[in-house]
Amino acid sequence: MAMRLNEGLDDNGELHEINVTPFIDVMLVLLIIFMVAAPLATVDIRVDLPQPRPEKPVFLSVKADKQLYVGDQPVNVDQLLLVLDQRTQANKETTIFFQADKSVDYETLMSVMDTLRKAGYLKVGLVGMESTTK
Repeated sequence: MAMRLNEGLDDNGELHEINVTPFIDVMLVLLIIFMVAAPLATVDIRVDLPQPRPEKPVFLSVKADKQLYVGDQPVNVDQLLLVLDQRTQANKETTIFFQADKSVDYETLMSVMDTLRKAGYLKVGLVGMESTTK
């Protein structure tokens, strides 16, 4: 605690010192708030990286005209699950590598992914389409 001696000032003299006690109190309260709130603000998303590439990967593609392809074979939406079951021997743990043209709208993309989810194919790897221009 600091003590100040009378240096020739009268009793009514002003002291020009800042009282830092309220500032320290506010800072300690904010520190406690952030220490409690910071762990609650994080979100955990499970990502498995890297995945080994299987010997015979199953590629599902959506071209610009919204035509579906499994590998190089064009398929209808109705035949999609049958063809996937043939390619994966009905193993739902097989990773389906899904790729789409950049002009495909979001609704079509999510519709295909929802069809895969409903069929039980929960392991979907998103792959970028190869561009021919450099």
